[in-house]
Amino acid sequence: MNIYAFSSKSNIVQFILTLFTALLGGTVFSVLHIPVPWLLGPMVFILIFSKLFNISFYWPGIIRDTGLIILGYSIGLSFTKAVLTTITMQLPVMFLFTTITLIICTLLAFVVAKISGLNFPTILTGSIPGGLTQMVYFAQETKGIDVTIVTFLQVIRLFVIIFSVPLLVFSPLYGGDTSVPLQLGSQSSSYSLNDSYLELIIYGITVVLFALFGKKINAPTPFLLGPIIGTICLNLTGLQGPELPPVIIDGSQLMISVFFGLLLNLDKLKNNRNILWLSLVSGMILVSATILLSYILGMIYHTSNVTAFLSLAPGGMDQMGIIAHEVKADLSFVAGFQMFRLLFIYFAIPPLLKWFFQRINKPEN
Repeated sequence: MNIYAFSSKSNIVQFILTLFTALLGGTVFSVLHIPVPWLLGPMVFILIFSKLFNISFYWPGIIRDTGLIILGYSIGLSFTKAVLTTITMQLPVMFLFTTITLIICTLLAFVVAKISGLNFPTILTGSIPGGLTQMVYFAQETKGIDVTIVTFLQVIRLFVIIFSVPLLVFSPLYGGDTSVPLQLGSQSSSYSLNDSYLELIIYGITVVLFALFGKKINAPTPFLLGPIIGTICLNLTGLQGPELPPVIIDGSQLMISVFFGLLLNLDKLKNNRNILWLSLVSGMILVSATILLSYILGMIYHTSNVTAFLSLAPGGMDQMGIIAHEVKADLSFVAGFQMFRLLFIYFAIPPLLKWFFQRINKPEN
C-alpha cells in the first residue's frame, strides 16, 4: 500500500474513498460527543472499514505532513511569555515530576513486555504519555519497533485518559461542578485571521522553513518539531500569531489520524490478544499514580487538588486546558506543567530512547 504520492487514476478514487470514510468517522464521533472526535473517529473508521469490507485506502504523505505542520503551529502558539515564566520559576519541580511519571511508565512497560512477550523498546515507545503523534512517528523511523503495537498502545492510553480524567475531575473526589457542560475539543472565543493576514503569512513561511530545515538535518519528526520551534521563536519576539479556527484544527487532526489508521494492522495483534487488557490496566495504573503525585504537588505549591491533577494528567495539553477552564483551575499553572512535559517528550525523549535502545541492543563482545 503506497500512501505517499498519487500515481494513477485508481489512487485518486482510493483517496476520495479514504477522505469520505475519514469524514464519516469524524462526524459520527462528533455527533456521539466522543472526545477529540476528529483524531479518533477517522482512525477507527479507517481501521474498521478496511477490515470489514477489505477496502484498499490511500493517503498521500504530503497531507499527513501538512497536518503535522498545522499541529506544530498550534502547539507552539500555546507557548506564551506567561507560560514561559511559569516554567522558568517551577522548572526543577516540573522536571522532577515529569521524570517520576516517565519512570512509572518505564516500569509499567517492563512488566507489560514481560507478560506479553513483546520486545521492550516497542512497549516503552507505546507507553510514553502525551506523545501519540511524536511516538508513532518515532516508531516508524526506528528499526526493531512494531509501529502497529505502538499506535495501538498510544490510542488505548489516550482513550483511558480522555474518558477517565473528566469523570474524575467532575466527581466528588475533586468537587468539579457537574452542572457545567464539558466540551472536549478545539474552542476559542475569537479568531483574528481576518485582521492578521501579515502575521499569518510570516508564521506560515516560518513554520514551513523550519519543517524543511528539520527534514534536511534529519531531525526527529521534523514536520512537527520544526513548526513548534519556529512558532515559539516568533512568539518570544512579541509577534502575535493568530489562533486557528476549530475547523482547521479538526482538519489537521483528520490528516494525521488517517495516517495512523493506515499504520494499524490488527492481524499483527492476533498473536498478542492480551495486549488489550494489559494496556487498559497499565493506563489505569498511570492515572492512579497521577492522582497520588498530584496531592504531593498540591501540598508543595498550596494549589487546589484539581489544578495539581490536571497539571500532571498524562493527556493532551489542549484537553487538560479546556477542562481546567471549565472547573476554574489555575490555567497558567496547568499550561506550564503540561507544556513542559510536552516539550520534554517531543525534544528530549526521542534522542534518549535512541541512545537507550542502542545500548540495550548493543552486541556483547
